[in-house]
Amino acid sequence: MKPVLELRNLSKQYKLGAHRVVAHDNFRELLVRTATAPFRPFIGRHQPPVKEQPYIFWALKDISFDIAQGDVIGIIGRNGAGKSTLLKILSRITSPTEGRVTMRGRLASLLEVGTGFHPELTGRENIFLNGAILGMRRSEIARHFDEIVAFAEVEKFLDTPVKHYSSGMYVRLAFAVAAHLDPEILIVDEVLAVGDVSFQKKCLGKMGEVSRGGRTVLFVSHNMAAIENLCSRGIVLNRGSLCFDGGAKQAIQYYLNSLSTVSGTGHIIELEGVGDRRSIVGRLLRRMEFFTDDEQPLNEGLAIGSQLKVRVHFDLPHLTSVFNVGLGFNNTYGQRIFTAHSLFEPNHWEKERSGRQIVSCEIPSFTLMPGEYTVKVWLDFKSTEADSIEDAAKIRVLESDFYGTGRVPWNGLLVLKHRWYLEQAANTG
Repeated sequence: MKPVLELRNLSKQYKLGAHRVVAHDNFRELLVRTATAPFRPFIGRHQPPVKEQPYIFWALKDISFDIAQGDVIGIIGRNGAGKSTLLKILSRITSPTEGRVTMRGRLASLLEVGTGFHPELTGRENIFLNGAILGMRRSEIARHFDEIVAFAEVEKFLDTPVKHYSSGMYVRLAFAVAAHLDPEILIVDEVLAVGDVSFQKKCLGKMGEVSRGGRTVLFVSHNMAAIENLCSRGIVLNRGSLCFDGGAKQAIQYYLNSLSTVSGTGHIIELEGVGDRRSIVGRLLRRMEFFTDDEQPLNEGLAIGSQLKVRVHFDLPHLTSVFNVGLGFNNTYGQRIFTAHSLFEPNHWEKERSGRQIVSCEIPSFTLMPGEYTVKVWLDFKSTEADSIEDAAKIRVLESDFYGTGRVPWNGLLVLKHRWYLEQAANTG
């Protein structure tokens, strides 16, 4: 039996950023320049035309594999590994630069909130619109209509334009449509993270039901437990390349082992030779320094709730005020727990700068649960990561009496201050 999906030498190229270069004249430009040469002293000094030459970035490079009918595949990788690009090509949202995809069957995809929805149409109208896009007859859509509405839990808002829906309502309805309209291939990205916990469990159960019905599921998630429980096969991507294709458990183990890069530790970390670096403009990030309460150097670890201050040293090659610095804190599974970004600073710098710079980030109370965390640091020019280092540093959060009760917090991802009150119950006689 032929595979439901065949990928052969699939590659996708993007052009990011730009730097200015002097352009060569084509024949027409040469004629114009020659004809206007006698008048140039009167119209000002001739300047050679300048064009923007973009930076070439391969989001995917030479990906090849087959997917059989009924396969449930987890696609794993770091942020920026090429997972979403791959799914967009399979969903025909974008075209590959090189290679080909052969598809045998109807495909439904849920890549981001509201994919394929028209904001001015109601929920009811969008159900029929999505079904038509999938190539289904109106009678087929009508047969599944009540199941879709019940699953999405949007009965009261069915005749309301979806532009008024919350992100949770959007994703509930979008997933319900994609899962219930009998596609041979179902593609689901991390978008399920928008829903609440009960709905996520509901979606995972539905995907299991879909797969047991002989349909194919491609699932992208950073939730390793969901990948292991739902998928029989795992594919690991790294920097746009296929690194591993095998059993789901083996794929997860391969991925977790690949996260073990050399991270810097201690109070001062020189950023040359640590972590996993990606540079577009150049190696601009130089050093990180970590401090805790009262500007004390951070060496052994950070107690829950302590202050964390991070200084980032970097270079600006040109005079600019349009730059930002980001810090991402990831757990041992590579999942992002918290992001600090200078873009959120209300008193943002406006003065143009160049040369060596130092930016500090202060977190008054670092309340992640005890454990080890890796830190990604990056420098943005406009909206492009000019220089970034994954796993640049490693910090340890230590157990502490955060609540002042003699008990150490347990369970969950973070710790929050809270209070409990015992109130007198109303006298009901």
